[in-house]
Amino acid sequence: MKTSVKKLVTAVSASVALLGAGHAAAEIKIGIAGPVTGPVAQYGDMQFSGARMAIERINADGGVNGEMLEAVEVDDVCDPKQAVTVANRLVNEGVRFVVGHLCSSSTQPASDIYEDEGILMVTPASTSPDITERGYELVFRTIGLDSMQGPVAGKHIASLNPERVAIVHDKQQYGEGIATAVRDTLKDAGVEIAMFEGITAGDKDFSSLITKLKQADVDYVYYGGYHPELGLILRQARQAELDTVFMGPEGVGNKDINTIAGDAAEGLLVTLPPAFDQKEENKDLVEAFADKGEDPSGPFVLTSYTAVQLIAEGIEEAGSTDPFDVAEALRNGTFETPIGTVEYDDKGDMRSFEFVVYEWHSDGSKTPVN
Repeated sequence: MKTSVKKLVTAVSASVALLGAGHAAAEIKIGIAGPVTGPVAQYGDMQFSGARMAIERINADGGVNGEMLEAVEVDDVCDPKQAVTVANRLVNEGVRFVVGHLCSSSTQPASDIYEDEGILMVTPASTSPDITERGYELVFRTIGLDSMQGPVAGKHIASLNPERVAIVHDKQQYGEGIATAVRDTLKDAGVEIAMFEGITAGDKDFSSLITKLKQADVDYVYYGGYHPELGLILRQARQAELDTVFMGPEGVGNKDINTIAGDAAEGLLVTLPPAFDQKEENKDLVEAFADKGEDPSGPFVLTSYTAVQLIAEGIEEAGSTDPFDVAEALRNGTFETPIGTVEYDDKGDMRSFEFVVYEWHSDGSKTPVN
């Protein structure tokens, strides 16, 4: 943000504070922006579950500097246009902190609005490096980048000594970005890339793609995108007797892929964040989710919880609810969270984040393979 804009936002915020003097302190609003509806709403469920739990526990412990956190939940359907609409809604509602968005293609345009309006955003799920390449002051994440995840997948595939690999993606910012990172890693390892091809998100019939895969005689297929399309590809590939190993990113690591693919999901390789819910230090937190009948094992549950925690601790560290002060506190601090120690670089990216390769099973369980 330009300095003049920053000063304007700060001045307006100060004016609002003065107008409210003498009244009871307002709650600190935190926008939760992600897919409540649409094809990847299952991931939104994880995001909202984690964020709500953090808000609930922080408020039960007295809030932040004596003020309670208030969630303002909005549905962006993981659609870029809708993301802009809900971002403007959060602006109009006076929200100064946002946990979201989830899909990279939604996060990028929404973050333009937040930066211009002086709103701090922490995305718990968007992995595209482009989001933090623009030098914004108020953009952070609690997940690693495609440039971290892609090499993990590519190196694992290369270690299996494949003869010919096909890379397929959904032509979206997230899917194509992670697919490109995998392709580049494989090329550096000397692996032959037989295909690099895009499909259209939302398609149901992948027979032509499967025919191409069979003709290309590939032994490994990497898919960049989300589970609804890959689930159908897996099922249709097995029906067509295409015997090849499939692999995908955290966007496919959802138990709903089993509903779509059935037994064809068995043996799928997936890169995911570590199983934070299995960490001993998170035992009490995991029990709190269990008491509510919620599952904390999804890849974006505890990253979303952590996003709220970091906003709260950033406010406490700064002694201020000004987003610029909080951003400075986050960049200068070290924070112990359910996903581990968090430290930020100047871009708002975590200095370290681990991705793990798992083998997915037809019952929705997974086992680490590296």
